[in-house]
Amino acid sequence: MALKAIGNGVGGACHMTPRACLHPKSSLSLRMVERKESEKEMGPSPSSSNPQDQFKGLRSGDLEKNARALTRDCNALPKPLSSMDCSTSSDGSAIRVAYQGSPGSFSEDAALKAYPHCVRVPCEHFEVALKAVELWHVDRAVLPIENTSVGSIHRNYDLLLSHRLHIIGEVQIKVDLCLLALPGAKKEDIQRVFSHLQAFQQCEKSISDLKAIRINFEDTASAAQLIAERGMRDAGAIASARAGELYGLNILQNKLHDEDANITRFLVLSREPILPKTYGPFKTSIVFTLEEGAGMLFKALAVFALRNINILKIESRPLRTSPLRLVDDLYHGTTMYFEYLFYIDFEASMAETRAQNALGHLQEFSKFLRVLGCYPVDTLL
Repeated sequence: MALKAIGNGVGGACHMTPRACLHPKSSLSLRMVERKESEKEMGPSPSSSNPQDQFKGLRSGDLEKNARALTRDCNALPKPLSSMDCSTSSDGSAIRVAYQGSPGSFSEDAALKAYPHCVRVPCEHFEVALKAVELWHVDRAVLPIENTSVGSIHRNYDLLLSHRLHIIGEVQIKVDLCLLALPGAKKEDIQRVFSHLQAFQQCEKSISDLKAIRINFEDTASAAQLIAERGMRDAGAIASARAGELYGLNILQNKLHDEDANITRFLVLSREPILPKTYGPFKTSIVFTLEEGAGMLFKALAVFALRNINILKIESRPLRTSPLRLVDDLYHGTTMYFEYLFYIDFEASMAETRAQNALGHLQEFSKFLRVLGCYPVDTLL
């Protein structure tokens, strides 16, 4: 059957790219002349030698302040990509990637694995990193979505739905958590430990043995930076070995995490989807809600089983716009049910007919369906 437009992902309605904003050729040439003259008067920019230095960490206020300035002149926007990869170098040297946290965080490691020579842009929160992509401050964002020790990061699943971005890749990072402290400090001197909540959860047993006060922080690398800047000799930070090198801290204990296989999966997000291919392992991520009725979730999963499509992950989240459903029963009175969104990752490319048919079948009894992205499967190196 023909597949209808689904959300704004692959196979769905697409947005007009900023190419429509470009001026005619004559006016564009005039603007280039004017810009060259203004550059001669102002002189070279002091930060042009190192693009990394111009990003000191994005905050939500910075994005709102610059949004109007970006829309005044379409020529000031970065050149839109036709197929996401064609106009950039293979090593990602022309790509700016936003991540949450400070330099030395595991999110920065994910950005480096995805694009080894990219310009990394640290952001205050995950929300800010995604907004930076939407407002053309950066080209990509990396977002942690699940960990082998503590499971899914539910807040970031909600962010996928609240932003109109596309998943174009995934990155798996082996997370090696270390206990860091100032040079000369000993393990028995540590009375307070700073780190992100996820890090504490991944090394619950080791922290309990340490018998130190736990203090939640924005991210692991920022915790290490705080201890180094303030010279806190009675405090430690749970972060990466690279964060210890960056901020001059010693490693008191390596491999602090409880499980040997401690791996975090990150998603790479962009303004436009990549073109799905039929060769090589591909993964597709979707989100949907279902009509009322018995066995509806069974029917939803059956559309994949009937076409021999392997489901890799399923996650449910409350439907916040309408979290409860009340049903009047003749014998038991009013019954209250929870309404859910279902996130599914399945092993197939949207370029395959079986995947298109499966989503067409699913759409027949779903109230809402959106393709979040179709992207190559990553392998742990």
